[in-house]
Amino acid sequence: MEDKAKMDNRSRMKEIRQVLFRNEITRGVTPEKLRIILEELGPTYIKLGQIMSLHSDILPRAYCDELIKLNSDVTPMPFSEVEEVINRSYREDWHEIFSSIEKEPLGSASIAQVHRAVLKSGEDVVVKVQRKGIYDTMARDIGLLHRLVKLMPPVGGIKNVVDLDMVLDEMWAVAREEMDFLKEASNVDEFARNNTGIKYVRIPHLYHEYTTSRVLVMEYVGGCAINDREHLLSRGYDLEEVGRKLINNYVKQVMEDGFFHADPHPGNVKVHDGKIVWIDMGMMGRLSTRDKALMEKAVRAIAVTDIATLENTILELCDSNGKVDQGRLYKELRVLIERYGKMSMGSIDIIEFFTQILEIMKENGLKIPHGMTMLGRGLNHMQGVLTEISPNINMMEIAAARVKEQAIEKFDLGQELKRGGRKLYTAAYKTVEIPPLIKSVLEEYLKGQAQVSIKLDTTREMAHLMRRLVRNIVMGLWVMALLIGSSIICTTDMHPQMLGIPALGFFGFMLAFMICLYIFIRHWFTRNK
Repeated sequence: MEDKAKMDNRSRMKEIRQVLFRNEITRGVTPEKLRIILEELGPTYIKLGQIMSLHSDILPRAYCDELIKLNSDVTPMPFSEVEEVINRSYREDWHEIFSSIEKEPLGSASIAQVHRAVLKSGEDVVVKVQRKGIYDTMARDIGLLHRLVKLMPPVGGIKNVVDLDMVLDEMWAVAREEMDFLKEASNVDEFARNNTGIKYVRIPHLYHEYTTSRVLVMEYVGGCAINDREHLLSRGYDLEEVGRKLINNYVKQVMEDGFFHADPHPGNVKVHDGKIVWIDMGMMGRLSTRDKALMEKAVRAIAVTDIATLENTILELCDSNGKVDQGRLYKELRVLIERYGKMSMGSIDIIEFFTQILEIMKENGLKIPHGMTMLGRGLNHMQGVLTEISPNINMMEIAAARVKEQAIEKFDLGQELKRGGRKLYTAAYKTVEIPPLIKSVLEEYLKGQAQVSIKLDTTREMAHLMRRLVRNIVMGLWVMALLIGSSIICTTDMHPQMLGIPALGFFGFMLAFMICLYIFIRHWFTRNK
């Protein structure tokens, strides 16, 4: 058995090398070349590529944009393997539960494929079946990738600054979670609870009694993909209304629930019987209460152009990979806010704005929370759907209206008065402490024990100006010293002499004159630049 595993590893390693050499990996890896390599390596690498596309905090934007294009539709596994997985998972023949299962899958992805079926009790359902041996295959491929990382040339400079082994471990953790259908079932339940009472949203019923870690059974819902314009128009749907309801619900998922669909491509969002149907909860994003509060704080800071608060909020939201240059971060945020501050909400491209914020975080060595990268992926899909069905709708405008409405709904005068009273009490308490602190500082100063640490961060222009100033002062001191020294020497009868004065004094005067002439000429030319 061990020998067989070694042979499989050697065979797979040889196949990987052939793909890499065929694509001339030694000449560098462009975004398109990386996508092609992953597609040629097969289903498990396609899934890894899709997970990698979430890492906008690590990969350059061009690579993430290209990896999003990875086609998740792959060759389906034979129906005999589907039967084998179901039977092994249920520990009985599938005919005991289903009266029929269609052999042709509705869809086939890298981790699982979906078949339409009918339960013994007569309900129409879909059965999501995990690919046979996918866990072992992905575990083996991840192990091989760890070995290949050591041989891999830099990918757009990434290898020099990122621990690729750590990235692989994180991707493997995400993939394992997606392969656990019991986790997906838990996601479906939570998502359904969050959307209870929303009349235009529907989540298919989940059959817990027939769901295992490798098989998931849900109610079959017809309808069409949310971007199928012709079908929607033929059924009398108002595309703008569909788009607004879709975005309104997605903003609710993010801002209120903190639990949102991270892969809302048209295959996972349908329209049926006047309702938006969300399916496939394998990839979900989550924002903690703290993250949501910080995001709302950041939105308010952007609205009032409070760059200092925005900077502090971002630093609080993210972990740093080292020392953060706060001066640079403030400057880049100021440029961004000044650019968008004069624009109306309806004219702001939320994807472009969100992407630029993420880029600023990444360039300043800030590690972006996983939920934020998932949100970026979800917003990208949302924008794509809107472009197809109702391009005149602006996501930022709807999001701003929703946030404003939420703020009004949550406003509690009593709580605000209590909060204001607490702040007033805290301010008064701290104000009382100021005189003793000043007294303590002055006493330390008089005893010679006070120390002051000052850190000055200057711009390149200011540093250059300071260097010129110091250089000119030093030269001025030299001129003054030469003039005084030469004048003293000239009062003596020192020999040899030139033009009736001591030669040493004469050379001193000449050197002082040359330094003054140099300073004058340099000042004249630099002033005219």
